[in-house]
Amino acid sequence: MRLVSYRDGETWRAGFLEGEDVRDAASLAAAAAVGGEISGVRGLLEAGRETIEALAAAFASVAPRPLAELRLGPPVPDPQKVICLGLNYSEHAGEVGEEAPPAPILFAKFANSLVGTGAPIVLPPQSSKVDYEAELAIVIGRRCKDVAAADVADVVAGAMPLNDVSARDLQMQTSQWTAGKAPDTFAPCGPALVLWDEMGDLGEKRVRCRLNGETLQDANTSQMIFPIGETIEFISGLITLEPGDVIATGTPSGVGFTREPPILLKDGDVVEVEIEGLGVLSNPVVAG
Repeated sequence: MRLVSYRDGETWRAGFLEGEDVRDAASLAAAAAVGGEISGVRGLLEAGRETIEALAAAFASVAPRPLAELRLGPPVPDPQKVICLGLNYSEHAGEVGEEAPPAPILFAKFANSLVGTGAPIVLPPQSSKVDYEAELAIVIGRRCKDVAAADVADVVAGAMPLNDVSARDLQMQTSQWTAGKAPDTFAPCGPALVLWDEMGDLGEKRVRCRLNGETLQDANTSQMIFPIGETIEFISGLITLEPGDVIATGTPSGVGFTREPPILLKDGDVVEVEIEGLGVLSNPVVAG
């Protein structure tokens, strides 16, 4: 199963994506006589796996809408938290002149950073060094705290591609990265949230970034310093995680600002992030 968010007036609606068709989650809930109001993808996750499976079983009762007619947003437009990992691949740590960290390096993005596939990455006028970062992002499915690494399958709802766009000049001005990481549009993600039944082994996923068709990053999640289980165990030991929370698991080597000459995002570029089995996220770049 795959969940998407799509715009309906001023609100984001939740839908189930099947091939090139989308079925509205609220309509499925009515057809399946599922109690309670379905309010977006986060509301679906809060309702739980049994509810999601019941809605999927009602597909035949609801007419689909063509995906091509819909404007997709970030699969979870309104997470309580967007937690990101820095330097989680050894080769990436090396290319930026750092040692592998002894514990996960955490920083935050916010809902303002989230956009869906096809939406523009807007270059802020305060920066001249905006970079791409292809990442696997996971989404939490239920409220949890102190999760053991061996038990993370019970709390991960699904996964999706994410681009941890980074303004390197703003990021490196101080020891705190927020200014360079959290601007508007700096966390494109999607196109869909691929749920537990389809996402496969997240520890063995090919991660690629293409800029204007040229592959600049190509790695595998098996190369992470802190795999997903260890990451969730560490974070949930500190922070209660809620349904819809997004965790971006770090980028591999091949970023633009360390190259000679540097490759930085400019107006007119198109950036694609592809995660094996999870889809392709594509975003144009525009000047702010």
